[in-house]
Amino acid sequence: MEREPIITSPARLKQLEYLARLMDAQFRIPGTNIRFGLDALIGLIPGAGDLSTFAVSGFMVSIMARNGASGFVLARMVLNIVIDALLGSVPIIGDIFDVAFKANLRNMRLMREHYVEGRHRGGAWKIIVPVLLLLLLFIGLLIWGIYSLIIAAWPS
Repeated sequence: MEREPIITSPARLKQLEYLARLMDAQFRIPGTNIRFGLDALIGLIPGAGDLSTFAVSGFMVSIMARNGASGFVLARMVLNIVIDALLGSVPIIGDIFDVAFKANLRNMRLMREHYVEGRHRGGAWKIIVPVLLLLLLFIGLLIWGIYSLIIAAWPS
């Protein structure tokens, strides 16, 4: 007997959509259209907050992976989570970023497009190679910057 994917269950999809909304857009700043969720609130707790919101986002991706999502859609979701985790961990600026970026809602949109509309098929290399090249460039610039600071600070 073949097991039906968990994600195609309307009740399961509704639970995941509720979780994404809770994390990214549950509350509204009065008098504005600015929405935020537990991600921004929990993220105010240094270290533990960002780690716990990263875990919730990872849970959503794990459900996608267990239900046969393509490598392409998984790579895009992981990229959203990594961007959210890295930039969200910067004090104050990261909390503002969490309110604006909404990685979980982005991932739910990807999830819906993948399972309902049949989009985002294929391998992950279209995402992984450019990201790795950018990461390599960033690390190179970081090393060069640290080297330059050491040379400038070292008395001759």
